[in-house]
Amino acid sequence: MSGTARKDVCVAAAIIIDDGRVLATQRGYGPYEGWWEFPGGKVEPHEAPDQAVCREILEELDAQVEVERHFMHVSHDYPEFHLEMDCFLCRLVDEEFTLREHHAAKWLDSAHLRNVEWLPADADVILALEKLLG
Repeated sequence: MSGTARKDVCVAAAIIIDDGRVLATQRGYGPYEGWWEFPGGKVEPHEAPDQAVCREILEELDAQVEVERHFMHVSHDYPEFHLEMDCFLCRLVDEEFTLREHHAAKWLDSAHLRNVEWLPADADVILALEKLLG
């Protein structure tokens, strides 16, 4: 058999909600640069996903979040890797944040969630958020 197995990537994503709006961030690097996503990143070995999401938001947005609850789990196959993503409903401790790794950020209400090009793994999350936000 030839070829190599795709690697598994485990990430934690913050679904940051404020006043009925969700924070979307535009990737600033990598093969999916320019696509929109929920901020977050890789879960380190021996790190709980909810701890990872807090660490990643501090690194990416220079902000602290409070995790309210686990929202959903997503499994998605990209051509390059298999993604396992835990999504957490969060709120910013302070309203201010600074984009360190993203090109842009937008607050989107349920009527405008589909106005950006989301990463493919986020499709089911968008559906669940539309139901949650009404």
